[in-house]
Amino acid sequence: MREPDLEGRTVLVTGSAGGVGRELLLATADCGAKTAVHYHTSADEAREVADEARERGASDATTVQGDVTDPESVDGIFATVEAELGTVDVLVNNVGDFAPIHWEELSFERWNRVLETNLNGTYLCSKRAVPAMREAGDGRIVNVGYASADRGLVNPKNFPYFVAKAGVLMFTRMLAADTRDDGITVNAISPYVVENSAEFPETLPRGRPAQFEDLVRPLYFFLDPDNEYVSGENVEVDGGWLPEDV
Repeated sequence: MREPDLEGRTVLVTGSAGGVGRELLLATADCGAKTAVHYHTSADEAREVADEARERGASDATTVQGDVTDPESVDGIFATVEAELGTVDVLVNNVGDFAPIHWEELSFERWNRVLETNLNGTYLCSKRAVPAMREAGDGRIVNVGYASADRGLVNPKNFPYFVAKAGVLMFTRMLAADTRDDGITVNAISPYVVENSAEFPETLPRGRPAQFEDLVRPLYFFLDPDNEYVSGENVEVDGGWLPEDV
């Protein structure tokens, strides 16, 4: 796959100590970016990812701790990255809790946590990143959504996740419109089932879940400097899945 040149660019991927976030961050390290590995509680895992990022070609790498649902903590995350690596040029909003439980059995605290990590975290991190991007006249924001969330997909099981991801995709379109004259692009990648997913349906599109590299391909496309006219888009990485077939 074509790797964009990210030499000298500072990349922050939220929730990148493991899972999808880890793979997206390491993919930018392969392109020579300066990488910030964000974590909430997984400090040891974050350090390991930063070490691997350096080994894979990152021009620099650091770890940064914080809660993306808290405005002061988000400000601290960005202040740390700016002090150690420079202004954030690429933000990937990946953090988002998942709660595959019937809505009546969810605690209020977990209900809120799912909404806050997915939607509020995307909003707060983007709000903190955009002013510097506007000033620079350049920037890339990529949000992680969920396949078919923009079609009103709902289910009594995991309901707040669907609501939050629908909001993330609406926010993506809104922010793309609001930054269209600032040299910033805002797009989304929306997987269905990924190789590290906690649950798998009985049947999968094309007989397999999405591999991490399936998500890296649209990420590279969105980060390519030649694609500065592509904004407000959502790429569903779902193998052709239709929720109506379930």
